[in-house]
Amino acid sequence: MRLLIKNGHIIDPKNGVDEVRDLLIADGVILSAGKNLADEDAQVLDASGKIVAPGLIDLHVHFREPGYEYKEDIETGSKAAAKGGVTTVVCMPNTKPVIDNGALVQYVMNRGREIGLTNVLTCGCISKGQQSGELSEIGELKAAGAVGISDDGRPVLSPSLMKKALEYAQMFDMPILSHSEDLDLVDGGSMNEGYMSTYLGLRGIPKSAESVAVSRDVLLAEETGGRLHVCHVSTKNAIEAIRNAKKRGAKITAETAPHYFSLTDRACDGFNTNAKMNPPLRDDEDVQAVITALADGTIDAIATDHAPHHFDEKELEFDQALNGIVGLETSLGVGVTYLVKTGKLTLSQLIEKMSVNPASILGIDKGTLGEGKPADIVIFDCENPYKVCVHEFESKGKNSPYDGFELYGKVKTTILGGKIVYQED
Repeated sequence: MRLLIKNGHIIDPKNGVDEVRDLLIADGVILSAGKNLADEDAQVLDASGKIVAPGLIDLHVHFREPGYEYKEDIETGSKAAAKGGVTTVVCMPNTKPVIDNGALVQYVMNRGREIGLTNVLTCGCISKGQQSGELSEIGELKAAGAVGISDDGRPVLSPSLMKKALEYAQMFDMPILSHSEDLDLVDGGSMNEGYMSTYLGLRGIPKSAESVAVSRDVLLAEETGGRLHVCHVSTKNAIEAIRNAKKRGAKITAETAPHYFSLTDRACDGFNTNAKMNPPLRDDEDVQAVITALADGTIDAIATDHAPHHFDEKELEFDQALNGIVGLETSLGVGVTYLVKTGKLTLSQLIEKMSVNPASILGIDKGTLGEGKPADIVIFDCENPYKVCVHEFESKGKNSPYDGFELYGKVKTTILGGKIVYQED
């Protein structure tokens, strides 16, 4: 199949491209990029007035399969990714059973290939059963295709085990994706500790529950020389710990999620369980710290932490409802609206955070529109706003705090390996 994308404004940060060009795609790769391209054998896709960028790469999703398919499965998660312009995802291993062996790694990745709507990668567990007791067989996970190891959903409780994991993972050149959280400090809390938690009469989670755990993990990474990727960073002090460790030369990368630069804990008002997540939404000071860290490079990537739940698991008292929101179908829109339209980041910087840098962290040959590279592409509209409607989501999960929000950056077309996998009606 040959595809010619005409007149799109190409944003390709890795190659320094920010201008109107055409793209010619053949056999799943980008054949050429330039002005006034023509090919009589190609299907023509007019992208006039639209942005053409490398497909988004989401380092942190929960597709729930195997074991929790009533929340989401790899097919519905892949459909949500395609609709959101995401062409590569990394699934977290807190499924049922947890992904702590090579067979389950292969199962998830094979299912992704069968469905063929997005590149489905996965992490294996750091510890067997996610119990923080014994290391998983990291070599086996790597051989099966795991792109990293993580106990996401739970922190590694033992500092000694985390140190060993950082040491062993070095042998296989694998990053550790750390869910850094001190459960003693969480102490049964259900939202950020502050004015809103007091107002609502809910037990709060102090910011130190994140910053203490992040500080531990970055120090261990610095001591061992291991590759640490800090997941879903949300607090000013955690950011400062990461920033300082990077300055000292530690091999650390970090991500945040769209909700941590666009919402505060005020979204929980009215006991809104669709604004309940882990880490919890913070206050204005932390939101500004996250935005600053994105701009100065302390935070390398934006990942959704896409976490679908069944309606019944959210329609409960706030402290009983499960943590998490869906994000694949709103992440680009939130990024464009709250970062680009506000002048906090350029569009090129946003694509770096959502495609170029995630590819670098994973060590995969994606995140670029260079000639000869895989034709994983998103085409989106930055000029016309649209209204979010959760009932139109492809994900089984409708648990989003953005329902009814007006956003910019609507995805029009998603292309995976040269094949159109999503196109707006």
